[in-house]
Amino acid sequence: MPEQTAGSRPTLEAVAARAGVSRATASRVVNGGAGVRPPLVDKVRRAVEELGYVPNHAARTLVTRRNGAIAVIIAEPEFRVFSDPFFEQQVRGISRELIAYDAQLVLLWVEGPGDHGRIARYLGGGHVDGALAFSLHHDDELPSVIRRARVPAVFGGRPFLPGGDGEPRVPYVDADNRGGAREAVRRLVSLGRTRIAHIAGPRDQTSALDRIAGYHDVLLDADPELIRQGDFTAESGARAMAELLEHRPDVDAVFAGNDLMASGALRVLRESGRRVPQDVALVGFDDMRTVVEAVDPPLTTVRQDIEGMGRLMVRLLMRVLDDHGANGSRTGSPASVITPTTLVVRASA
Repeated sequence: MPEQTAGSRPTLEAVAARAGVSRATASRVVNGGAGVRPPLVDKVRRAVEELGYVPNHAARTLVTRRNGAIAVIIAEPEFRVFSDPFFEQQVRGISRELIAYDAQLVLLWVEGPGDHGRIARYLGGGHVDGALAFSLHHDDELPSVIRRARVPAVFGGRPFLPGGDGEPRVPYVDADNRGGAREAVRRLVSLGRTRIAHIAGPRDQTSALDRIAGYHDVLLDADPELIRQGDFTAESGARAMAELLEHRPDVDAVFAGNDLMASGALRVLRESGRRVPQDVALVGFDDMRTVVEAVDPPLTTVRQDIEGMGRLMVRLLMRVLDDHGANGSRTGSPASVITPTTLVVRASA
């Protein structure tokens, strides 16, 4: 039975007594400190569980100089965040990894330029230990906002940063977008397709630019009429496909910059009487199961480990936090990570 009176909270002293260790040892275990032998760590953790001990957050903050909270900033409006399964998967990975570090997730998003001041005030107020930011656009103020707030950060996706002399390099986690795009287009070429179109993502995001580059790596002399612009939504994929059929009705294959745009393109192809893959082969990018297995035929796509990338962002940020001394100085910076992609062949190509 817990060794405290009804209604009282178990103390760190009670944990130490139950585990048979000093209060200092119990404190180091509870606060994640090093230098405690594994058998003693196990004893303290058992005592914490048996007593139902909950650390005092204010006291813990004084000891560790951390709040135990991480800001996750998505540079997209709210409706995009909740309608695109990419964000759901990435936030799920982040959330699950933060749980392993006993840290809380604080979700923020950027509806427009006016939100940068609000985010700057929040980050500068010392509410969080670090920030994870993704879906950054060209000329986005968010990296500068984070830098001015002096908050350790990791980006999801390669950001647009000048990287000149004196410019701090922020680590990021990204997929091999260019290599994955090359594999997608090579698949279509191997099927004998000769009029291969590309529905591109927004050109103010590095992931879309890298996928366009991968397309051109394989098709050096691609007809500009075969490239259409989208914005990573299903609606934009449908519009782009309709334009392609109007201007290039002879198109026999499409590489879409993500699965949502591919699903929109597929709908238009079916409505126009085109058979997939017999008349037009189709490949997407992401491998979002809620999309690729819901369409008919199931979508051939390039898989990136979206949830795993979210987990990697957290691990990288924790290394960044560990690399900051007690006075906030940097003792080092972990390298950015590029994760591999894989072509997943299904019925659409």
